[in-house]
Amino acid sequence: MAERILIVEDDAALGEGLRLTLERYDCTVAPTLAAARQALAAGGWGLMILDLNLPDGSGLDLLRAVRRAGALPVLILTANDLELDQVRGLELGADDYVTKPFSLAVLRARVKNLLQRRAAPQPVFRQGPFFFDFSRPEFRRDGQAVELSRTEQRLLRLLVENRGRVLTRAQLLDAVWDGGEFVEENALSVAMGRLRSKLAGLPVRTVYGVGYVWQTGEDGL
Repeated sequence: MAERILIVEDDAALGEGLRLTLERYDCTVAPTLAAARQALAAGGWGLMILDLNLPDGSGLDLLRAVRRAGALPVLILTANDLELDQVRGLELGADDYVTKPFSLAVLRARVKNLLQRRAAPQPVFRQGPFFFDFSRPEFRRDGQAVELSRTEQRLLRLLVENRGRVLTRAQLLDAVWDGGEFVEENALSVAMGRLRSKLAGLPVRTVYGVGYVWQTGEDGL
């Protein structure tokens, strides 16, 4: 059965074009926030492509609601190409961000990538010199065992399972420290520093002012 994609886009021509471009999937176009909320309530979606400028409000409000409800992958598609808009979208939990005009081939590739990442993560991960078995747990670099604290293990797994996606500092603090309410913010910087020190060459990039991202092959590893 084809993955179901909800396209939240008020431009009818663009919405239909996206549906045709992604014809291998089961796509539905919602032209308003109200229509999108109704569709989301029915459930069963694999991905949402979200425009920010909608006739009855901002797509960011819908993104907030989606993130409170669960982990549905969200790709923001909008004419807002300002860095601040991108940062706001990522901070609210968007998985990817594409600005208009855009390449249809790139959009298809990003949609495919998000749907593949949605699949259940495997406990064993290999990339370059790194080998991680989160079930044992066992961590190696160039075949040499590396000891990681439980906090470092949790941080590493989050980065690996969300590779290619920017995770904000708030998201990491909340996930690694069970809410992060009573943890100093520099605890994340310290843990990341220790992780990078123990696993030299770790392909984790700092996104200044936002958080961290595990870089995939196309990002330069």
